[in-house]
Parts: sequence; structure tokens; C-alpha cells
Amino acid sequence: MVQTILLIMVIGLIVSRFLPVRGVKQMDAAHMKKKLKSKGQQLIDVRSPSEFQTNHINGFQNIPLSHLKKRASQLEKNEEVYVICQSGMRSMQAAKILKKQGFTQITNIKGGMNTWH
Repeated sequence: MVQTILLIMVIGLIVSRFLPVRGVKQMDAAHMKKKLKSKGQQLIDVRSPSEFQTNHINGFQNIPLSHLKKRASQLEKNEEVYVICQSGMRSMQAAKILKKQGFTQITNIKGGMNTWH
């Protein structure tokens, strides 16, 4: 019985890491390309500095996921935040961090840099 409950809890934790966050929008790369020139938005790339240096999108600033909690105070809570990573997984984690810190306008770029052509 205890093993079954533990198994259910572990599965629940794993699944929750991959589910979209409530209140976080999802956008694909094609739609993001159209929004790049818009004003009043913050473009954040949460990959490592070496990943960012190798390949990045002009206009995005690099705030590695591991630094985001500390550096979130540098961002405007009242402006839209677009978050990207390599595949969309770290950016979803970043969206959760920002949501917990009171940001209300967050968009995750689905598929991340893998879908950027």
C-alpha cells in the first residue's frame, strides 16, 4: 500500500514537471518571430552562457535558469516576458519560477531553439 502511494506521488511529480503552468501562455517559434520587434516585452534565454554564445536570437538576453531566481528582480513584473531555452523544458521551469515571483504575463516558446529556423 505504501509503495503504491509512493509510486503515484513520484509519477505525479514527474508528470507535473512537463505540464504547462497555469497562467503561462505557450507560443511557437513562428509566432515569436513576428513579435520580435514589438515594444514593451522582455526576451529571456535561460540556456547556459556557452549555449547562448554559440547560437542566440538577437534581442534575447541571457539569464541562465540557475541564476533566474536571483536576477528576476532586474525584470519588470508588469511587462510581458517571453522565455526560451533549447527545447522548451528549462523555459517552462523558468516560467514557474517567474510565476511564483509574481510575474503575470509569461509566455513559453514551445520547442525552444530546436524549432527556430
